Amino acid sequence: MSKKMQQIAVPLISVLLGIILGAIVMWIFGYDAIWGYEELFNTAFGSLRSLGEIARAMGPLILIALGFAVASRAGFFNVGLPGQALAGWVMAGWFALSNPDMPRVIMIPMTILIAIVSGGIIGAIPGVLRAYLGTSEVIVTIMMNYIVLYVSNAFIHHFPKSVMQSIDSSKQVSANATYQTEWLRALTNNSRMNIGIFFAIVAVVLIWFLLKKTTLGFEIRSVGLNPNASEYAGMSAKRTIILSMIISGALAGLGGAVEGLGTFQNVYIQGSSLAVGFNGMAVSLLANNSPIGILFAAFLFAVLQIGAPGMNKASIPPELVSIVTAAIIFFVAVHYIIEKFIKPRKRLKGGN
Repeated sequence: MSKKMQQIAVPLISVLLGIILGAIVMWIFGYDAIWGYEELFNTAFGSLRSLGEIARAMGPLILIALGFAVASRAGFFNVGLPGQALAGWVMAGWFALSNPDMPRVIMIPMTILIAIVSGGIIGAIPGVLRAYLGTSEVIVTIMMNYIVLYVSNAFIHHFPKSVMQSIDSSKQVSANATYQTEWLRALTNNSRMNIGIFFAIVAVVLIWFLLKKTTLGFEIRSVGLNPNASEYAGMSAKRTIILSMIISGALAGLGGAVEGLGTFQNVYIQGSSLAVGFNGMAVSLLANNSPIGILFAAFLFAVLQIGAPGMNKASIPPELVSIVTAAIIFFVAVHYIIEKFIKPRKRLKGGN
């Protein structure tokens, strides 16, 4: 098996093993796994509305996963994606609520820009600390998640009363600011599908081009492989580290805005870090940080998310889908075990 085929086979085998492990867990607790999976996929693909909801769920997952992929290519494990996404959501939502009469043609680009800048700033902080002080980006980004969470909650509590629906939740943003559109709702039987999925697809193309076809992309990959050798070759490892974290945070910030203004259309107090941030990390891990692979991995996670309630028809708790997801990520994490059984074919001398 070629190396390229191995890179494709490992995620597919991980998904299959995760589904099998999930079925075993269901059978252990006395549930009919085949019926459960049947209802899950029937719910996910059984109507136009469900298909629209899958596309809606994919948008933020793709954007946040791309952010994780960029940081990973530079050699960093960005655990701060939930905080960066929340910053983008809150700041874009605040701007939309503060300017309800702004024309849509200006409002949408402004919320995108604000979300990108907000997420980028939060991402830059651990990048600068790592580049100049050598701090662990894992520890810093974990702490940043809590800082952003509690600062955001305090900020929301100080929103003007005129934009608040309750003490913990704002009113919905105006029609000029929401990412949902009438034509997408009509097309998907009144689902919450929104223009965020198009932002995500454009981002996939741009990040693929950045990583594969640009000098900055080459530098990001080079620093990720060996920062010392990159410095010796004339690259600025510090600059590349900071830029990769800014891009990572910016993508996560946009993902947060898509989640907030596309799915919920308002801003509200969060009890914990955004789950979509951690799910985006899992999507990128499953895709082996490949921008194209992220599209398919996000689709799988969205199907599991949208189809989970259907398992109730089989009397199976939908939380068991989380076990399937966790099992898939587990098998991705121990990919070296799978690779042991599907070793790449060694080339013979002379190129044969």
